[in-house]
Amino acid sequence: MQAFKTLDVVALLNDVPEKKLSKGQVGTIVEQLDDNIFEVEFTNKNGETLTIESFKGSDLMLLHFEFEKV
Repeated sequence: MQAFKTLDVVALLNDVPEKKLSKGQVGTIVEQLDDNIFEVEFTNKNGETLTIESFKGSDLMLLHFEFEKV
């Protein structure tokens, strides 16, 4: 299981049409609500919040900006 933490940048693994979010949409974890439930903030290019939604860790993929030690 992926270990997420606050301020991790993540992407959605599936479309969520009822919330107008698409697979690959990038957001930031702003709070951990439960063992495997995370509140994710999605913003536009100007950094303005579009929505904040809760997701299971299995719905998210951690994004990396630098090489990780394997």
